[in-house]
Amino acid sequence: LPAPPARLPYVPHVSPMALLGKVTATTFALEKPLCVFDGHADASDAVWLAVAFANASATFRNPRSRADVPRYKQLPTALSYMTLETAAAAYSCSAPSPPVLRVGGDTACRDQGRQDPCNGPLPSPGPYRVKFLLMGCGGPKAETRWSEPILLRTAVSPGTIDPVPTRRGSAVVVIASILASLGAVLATAVLGALG
Repeated sequence: LPAPPARLPYVPHVSPMALLGKVTATTFALEKPLCVFDGHADASDAVWLAVAFANASATFRNPRSRADVPRYKQLPTALSYMTLETAAAAYSCSAPSPPVLRVGGDTACRDQGRQDPCNGPLPSPGPYRVKFLLMGCGGPKAETRWSEPILLRTAVSPGTIDPVPTRRGSAVVVIASILASLGAVLATAVLGALG
């Protein structure tokens, strides 16, 4: 039996940076785990992101090889999948790279039905939990902890939006009229005093 992967103390989390669309109805932006795998990774190793529904993360089993990686299209039944396969060197301390990873950002995944790892839109608000897994040719070498549950935004149902704006009360109309009249009187007085 292969040795179990090293447990790293890093906990993945949504990026703390102020970003537009940090969490949407189908995606979220994770902070990149820079420097986390230094000392554990070889040049040929890859880092994967495991995504699971929060209530299924405890039953997730690390794949033994790339061929066993759970696919995006299995998410509705398996309740988890792996995505964002990246060379471990991209997460080293010296790697120049954008500081975030967008989970669920590949809208073409859903339609192509391809077999390779896909980063497709997340199908429901979740919540989801994620962890990073370092895999070498002999299987998993190191893994982070699972994130806290990440809940996506939910869209507002069109039926709940009132198409007719609320009418102003008559008191508001009277007050607005009086203030407008006073403003006109004041402006006339000021112009008269100056002229």
